[in-house]
Amino acid sequence: MGEPSKTAASENARACALSGAELETMRHSTAHVLAQAVVALFPGTKLGIGPAIENGFYYDFDCPHHFVPEDLPRIEERMRQIVAEGQPFLRRQASKAEAHELLSRAGEKLKLELLADLKDDAVTFYDNGPFTDMCRGPHVADTGQIRHFKLTSIAGAYWRGDEKRPMLQRLYGIAFSTAEELEAHLKLQEEAAKRDHRRLGKSLGIFFFDEDVGPGLPLWLPNGAVIIEELESLAKSTEAAAGYLRVKTPHICKESMYLRSGHLPYYQDSMFPPMEFEGVKYYLKPMNCPHHHKIFASELRSYRDLPLRLAEYGTCYRYEQSGELFGLMRVRSMQMNDAHIYCGVEQFEEEFLAVCRMYLEYFRIFGIDKYVMRLSLHGAEGLGKKYVNEPELWKRTEEMVLRAVKHGGIEYVSVPNEAAFYGPKIDVQVWSAIGKEFTLATNQVDFAVPRRFELTYRNREGREETPLCIHRAPLGTHERFVGFLLEHYAGVFPLWLSPVQVKILTVSMQVIEPAARLAKSLESAGLRARLDARDEKVGAKVRDATMEKVPYMVVLGPKDVVAGALSVRLRDGRQVGGVKEDEFVARLKREISEKRATPSW
Repeated sequence: MGEPSKTAASENARACALSGAELETMRHSTAHVLAQAVVALFPGTKLGIGPAIENGFYYDFDCPHHFVPEDLPRIEERMRQIVAEGQPFLRRQASKAEAHELLSRAGEKLKLELLADLKDDAVTFYDNGPFTDMCRGPHVADTGQIRHFKLTSIAGAYWRGDEKRPMLQRLYGIAFSTAEELEAHLKLQEEAAKRDHRRLGKSLGIFFFDEDVGPGLPLWLPNGAVIIEELESLAKSTEAAAGYLRVKTPHICKESMYLRSGHLPYYQDSMFPPMEFEGVKYYLKPMNCPHHHKIFASELRSYRDLPLRLAEYGTCYRYEQSGELFGLMRVRSMQMNDAHIYCGVEQFEEEFLAVCRMYLEYFRIFGIDKYVMRLSLHGAEGLGKKYVNEPELWKRTEEMVLRAVKHGGIEYVSVPNEAAFYGPKIDVQVWSAIGKEFTLATNQVDFAVPRRFELTYRNREGREETPLCIHRAPLGTHERFVGFLLEHYAGVFPLWLSPVQVKILTVSMQVIEPAARLAKSLESAGLRARLDARDEKVGAKVRDATMEKVPYMVVLGPKDVVAGALSVRLRDGRQVGGVKEDEFVARLKREISEKRATPSW
């Protein structure tokens, strides 16, 4: 055989997967082609920014035309024309003065604002075909090197993320090296849409938001309350076995406490505005730790009291920006699986690792197979601004944490400059069943704030020492964790978490009374049972219960009543007949106690 043609070789090269940097460059170039297409199709459009992001790209536009989904295929078609033309991306440099003149002539007011913030006098532009954009780059050699892409959605975005600035229109797209990768991603996105916790939360009666209550303040419906109570019960039993003591604290406190803790200087922008009574300012609490410090300080402590583990499912309030609110994932009211462990230095490693082991046990229970523990460390340049200005304590505490995770065999990745203001922390990233990433929990070390509250205990020699404090929240908040579980399970909760565990479906009006007795009997046995005695065909009742994702259905007809047995239907469609009630109850209670992810049958 002869040598392959240059064209064939080129096509083979283009079919290969790109490296991470190459893929990012290609996606950024695709964003420019998107901007070029929009400017051509919608005269008067002004440009914002267009970066590459995970799996794709976006571009922000100040456009007189209001984009609708029907516009996306038309824009895509124009982009494909530009790609087919193979327009070279040509880089050129200009002074700030030259760039200002060029952008002013084009009326690009948003780009002019970006230009004003540049410190260097040298400004780069990229030209491809008739299109010019101010950009650092880099870009692919020409538009013909852009691979497989698709526009996916339209959103609003405040200019530069500031809700006081104009709202721009943002077009999102995805781009991949190969058609197969693009197709696989689209299928994953389709599955993710089915699992969207906002859609499932509404259809399954879990939670909702109401404008009269306020954005970011979820209202939990009865089904949601059941899930919350089950999660709280799990946490309470787990923590009781680990020696935690439960406490309760108020929802507001005086400004002086947050000044003392140091939270106000660092987190004031994330706190609701203060309320003033009798000349004193009060804040809705954004975190529980200062209250727990006060509980520690409420009596004299000795080394015999340590470690002291104080736990609370406390409700906290944080003023998230409107543009950042997202279903249950970013809210303004949250119920946190919070606890603070006060211990001596010699107890630190075991306490820290015990928290990490608690994470791992929860991962097992909820079927979380993929996770990463991110060890967030301080950055020296942030001392005194972002972090407590105690360089020696930072060094010593971070060495303690690193030693602990090494001795405990805990796999982790280090992330600089993301610590809490008072110490290093481990943030836990988890992935749902379809590979969607979530930030779930945290394990933080505090070497600074206990001193501010003058927390002490008497050591074995009778001298006063300041305890270390470990802040931990293995299940995060109810809001974020329920949102994660809805998407992880696609609403198909294991039996122990299901709001309704058994639904009794009557075949005819003749069996309503025995069906009601059965429902009451199952409830007395501790099962969450509901009766559907509507005058409907049993097929419709089965369909409704299946849509509600009820784990077990008992279809009760006259023959079942006479036989003294149950016809059981599982939500996956399997059916089991002739089941005695006591056997049914025993199987389900065992499945619940074991917190099994799969049915008893």
